[in-house]
This record gives sequence, structure tokens and C-alpha cells, in this order.
Amino acid sequence: MALLRSIQSPKESAVCQLGSQSKILSLVLLASLWGAQTVDANDSVVEEIVVHGELRDNTLMSTPSSVSVISLTDWRAGTVNHLEELLSRAPNVNFSSGASRGRFIQIRGIGERGQFAEPLNPSVGLLLDGVDMSGIGTAATLFDINQVEIFRGPQGTVYGANALAGLINVTSNDPTENFYARLTLDAGDFDSQGIGAVVSGPLGERLGFRIALKSYRDDGFIKNAFLGRDNTANHDERTFRGKLVWSPNDQSDLTFNIGRIDVDNGYDNFSLDNDRITLSDQPGQDIQETTYASLKWAAEWPNTHRLEVSIGHTDSDIDYGYDEDWTFVGFHPFGYSSTDRYLRDRQTTTFDARLLSGPVSGSRLFDDTTDWVIGAFALRQSVALSREYTFLPAPFASDFEIDRFALYGELTHHLNERTRLTVGLRGEQHRAEYRDTEAVRFDPTDTLLGGRLQIERDLTNGALLYAGVTRGYKAGGFNTSGTLDADLREFDPEVLWNYEVGLKGSWRETKLQARIAIFYMQRDDVQVNTSIIRDRPDGSVEFIDFTGNAAEGTNAGVEVELTWAPTDKLTTFANVGFLETEFEDYINGAGDNLSGRDQAQAPAYQFYLGADYQFERGWYARLEFEGRDEYFFSDSHDAVSDAYALVNASIGYGAERWAVKLWARNLTDEDVFVRGFFFGNDPRDGYTPRGFTQLGEPRRIGMSVSFSL
Repeated sequence: MALLRSIQSPKESAVCQLGSQSKILSLVLLASLWGAQTVDANDSVVEEIVVHGELRDNTLMSTPSSVSVISLTDWRAGTVNHLEELLSRAPNVNFSSGASRGRFIQIRGIGERGQFAEPLNPSVGLLLDGVDMSGIGTAATLFDINQVEIFRGPQGTVYGANALAGLINVTSNDPTENFYARLTLDAGDFDSQGIGAVVSGPLGERLGFRIALKSYRDDGFIKNAFLGRDNTANHDERTFRGKLVWSPNDQSDLTFNIGRIDVDNGYDNFSLDNDRITLSDQPGQDIQETTYASLKWAAEWPNTHRLEVSIGHTDSDIDYGYDEDWTFVGFHPFGYSSTDRYLRDRQTTTFDARLLSGPVSGSRLFDDTTDWVIGAFALRQSVALSREYTFLPAPFASDFEIDRFALYGELTHHLNERTRLTVGLRGEQHRAEYRDTEAVRFDPTDTLLGGRLQIERDLTNGALLYAGVTRGYKAGGFNTSGTLDADLREFDPEVLWNYEVGLKGSWRETKLQARIAIFYMQRDDVQVNTSIIRDRPDGSVEFIDFTGNAAEGTNAGVEVELTWAPTDKLTTFANVGFLETEFEDYINGAGDNLSGRDQAQAPAYQFYLGADYQFERGWYARLEFEGRDEYFFSDSHDAVSDAYALVNASIGYGAERWAVKLWARNLTDEDVFVRGFFFGNDPRDGYTPRGFTQLGEPRRIGMSVSFSL
């Protein structure tokens, strides 16, 4: 079958981020010298990794942009159930929670940190088998996923408005040419248990199928002392994926994906003492039921060109709520009791059609020197929200719709056998319509323009050097809180210019792969999520979340990813990077001048490094280190996370048809903060504003077993 392919992925990706330009240059020089000094060792075979998230499929080492590909087929790594558990493996990628999972993602310091009311225009796009999941990342379970591609920097030509900071493309495994079945069993502390099954194979000469099912649950990491329960922040997630691939002839493929993800998680993660012991009498929930489907047709037409048409649709019911006071009635004489609940019905449909020049002579332009792509994209999204809040006299309801339409194209001109110049352009119209029960109405329309200009050159040693500028954009919007001041209601589109230089190389004699990118980003009319705190008549406070525009911002740094296999048994990975961000001419909603301050969710450094050793007769051991610097939780206050460094490990045995492994994450049981606020919520100190944090995963230990046919 033309589309039944086997894709190999790198052993790992890893991370780090920078704090000064001198450190950036020193790090790049060090990486380059290491690569140059080790080009005289043994033969090796460098794995070929295919990237699918660009306009054309390409190998990782020949893709002229900063992208990490994380393989989920590497069973030696620790068990991963959700996207949040592997984001730390990619340079300059962070996330925030404020929910049962970290579904708000930041790339190079840009991205949302939460959502309460509509609208939300994501800065980081999320695609799952061609279906747009941007902004609803709770659905990003990872059972039977082949690889996760993380593109850093604006994707102004490829995806447009929802990819200002980058794009995450998740692809599931394809059907196998022969019958295949696998059963996986997971067990661990916190009463965690999982069971998954995969069945795959041919249904005829040119038709293949794959079905995957997974159920995972744990009690979570919180003890509710008032209710006497240890499962009020539990995870209970079920995943179904189905795929059909039909190749009616050697020139065309039809791929159909369908899936269902049911998440029934608890949300009880904040305590007045910033620990894992809560006192809430009405614990919250983080429920999401998502059904999705996609259809992609690809054909050579007629033998010199390629046509690709894809349609994706997702329908999600989301129920997110929490105990706002974090305590029980009677906890304190001056305390209050309140809950807040958001119920959403969200539907998204996308259409993309593109025509591409083929690889054979005669399909290119300008005397067969220029590859080309032209395409059209459309998106329709509707979100119906119902909010049930203690301090509202009646439930609040809103209806929000988005229509996006874009035309795009790209030319890659071969200046000579080793040098290429790429010019891409995307024009997009973004329309929104908003209505709510408080008579708030908005009908904004934005016309947006993005693209890239890039030059790349193949070096004599097989490496790739590239440099370019890309322009990304994010649609404007509005704030819907009925108590918000009129001049804070609307905000303008944001534009981002990204200047980047990169080097990628594979030194086969040393089994070394290196990928290095240096970038500088200029942000105009920065959309900043901030908040205002206002006193209620009863002495409690109202927390108003809203978005406004800062004048300008800059984000600069470096990303380095290295994989080195000095022997056939040992593979090491040491990926590092740094990030430096700041605002320019920005005064937030509280009147604070933040000019020169670091942007939120932007740690100065991150790292993910380690080694994987394969012993004789199928045994292996793996050791990983990951960490990051401190960073601001928000642009509206000065609360910061702590820097941390974690140790992960796994050991196991793999045979032809079965495998077993023992794994541990955060072996030293370090505290990791995944969300932070600064306001008054403790009646014991008279609701004095102070920092509150949500703790991430503590030490985890477990075992996984898999059997296959």
C-alpha cells in the first residue's frame, strides 16, 4: 500500500533555554566544536525521521526550521499517557495547568495560560490526525501515537492565526501490512492502572485498518482532608482510535481517522497552604467528551503534480468547574462559599486543499528550477457556553462563532544544486460573532497576512544551514466580562516577526546528530492575558480575567538538540537552550509599568538530557534529567515558580513478542509548580493578596507490560 509506511523517530528530544546573548553564542560554539572534533569514529546508520506538519513531508534533518520530533514508538522510555508528560522534552516549550491536565501550551514564551470566558484565540496550534484541537488539549491522550512534532516559531504560511508561537502536530500509527495485535498493562502508585489494546492489519490487497483502545485511571495526588478522600483530583481517561487506509491504485491514498476521547477527571488542586492537602467541600471537575473524524485524499495528478484534500471535524462537550473558596462552610466566621462552573459545547470543522508540484521534470516553474504549492483553507468553529456561578443571579450564556478563510502559496527556487530560496505567503480573513445574555455583542473582522522568506544551503559535509524571516499573526478579540470597563473590552491583532538561523547535521562516522537554531522575535501589539481584582460588597474579591495589548515585546534564544551514540549499545541525548524575553512600553491593567520585565511562562533555561544503554539479551536501562529555571506565572503579578531539576529512570527487558519495564518519574520527589495566582482567598489573613500555586506530579513509580502477536 502506498500509504502504509513505517516511520522511525529519534531516541529523544531534550530541552534548555538561554538568558543572555553571550551564553547563546558560547553554547552554539560548544556544540559546533563537539561535532567537529568527533568526526573520525565508527560507521553508523542515522535514523531517517519524516516530518508531516509542513506543506510537504520532509525528513527532520532537511526541514529548514526549528522542529522537534518525539517518538512514541520507543517503548524503553517511561510510560506516557498525555501530551503534558512529554512537553519538557522539547526546547523552549512550557505549559500551564489550572485544570486536571496542562492543556495550555507556551512556545518560546508565547501562549495562553488559562481560559474562563470566550473568546480564546490560541497562540499554539494543536492538530491530532489532521483535526484542530487548539485550545482543548485535555483531549491529547497519547496511546498508539506514532510521533509528536513540535514546530517552534510562527507558522504564518502553513497554519496562520492559531499558530503565532508554533504548532504541535500529533499523528497516530498507520495500519500494518501484516496482522498485528498488542496488549499493554500499566500499574503504579496512587492506584494508577491502565489497559490498552491495538489490532491492525490488511482487509484486502489495498485496504488496511487499525483500532486502538485505552483506559487509564489514577487517584491523583491530592488528599481532601475535609471529605476524607484521596481521589478528588483523579484522572479517568478513555481513548478510542480507528484508522482506515485505502490505496485504490499506486497514485492515490485515502485515509480516514475516527476517534473518541472521554475524560472524567476531578479538579481539586489548590489549597490555602500551597500543599497537596485540600479543604474544599465541593470539589470541581474537568470533564471532556470529544468525538473527532478526519478524511484525507492524496493523489498524483497527473503523474507530475500532487493534490491533497483534507477535512477534519471535532465535537466536544466540556464541563470545567471548581470550588472557588477552596474550603468548607464554617471553615472561618468571615469566609464565603462559592463555586464556578463552565459548560461548553464546541464544534470545529476545517477544510484544506493544496496542489503541489511533483518531483519529476516538467512539473516545476521557471525552466524546472522552482517547486511550488498553492492552497486554500477554511475553518468554522462554534462555542456555546453556559456559566453557573454562585454570585450570578442566573446562569450566564454566550454563543461564539469563528469563520476563517485563507489562501496560501509557496515557491522554492533552486539557485544551484546546493542552495534554495523559499518565499511563502498566506492571506487570511478572520470573522467572529459573539452574543451573550448580558446583551454584549461583538462582530469583529480582521484581515491578516503572514509568510516567510528563507534561504537554505546544503554544506559539503551533508549538513544543512538555513536563515530566514517569518511573519506570524493572531486575530484580535474582545473581553466579555459584564463588569469590565468599556476601554478594556477590545484588543487588536498581534503580529510577530521571527528572525532565525539554523544548522542541522548528521555525522555518520560518530553517530552524532545536531540541530541548532538561534532566533530573535519582535512582537507588535502583544496580546497579554492579565487580570483585575475588585472588592465585592461582602468583603470577598472578584477576579476578572481579561486580555489587552502591550506595545511591544522581544523573545530571543537558542535551541540545541544533540543525539550521540558512541557505541551500538549506548545512546546519549543532551538538548539544551536558553530564552530571554521582555516587554517594551507596557503598563498592565493594574497600572504597573512592566517595561523591561520578563514575559510570563518564559524560563531562562530548560534542559532534558540522559542516556539509554542496551545490555545483552534484551535488557536495558535509561536515565533522564530534566529541569528549568524559575519564571513568572502571569503578567499581572510578580509570583514566580521555583527552578527545579528532576530525575527519571526506567529499566526493563524486551523480547520479540513481549516487554516489561519498571519506570520512575521525579525520583527525588521535587515540587514542581504548574500554575500560580496572586490574590486574596484566605479568610484567616483577611483575604490579603499572596501567591497560590498548583503542584504538579510528585514522585511516580510504576510498571508496564506489553504482549504482541
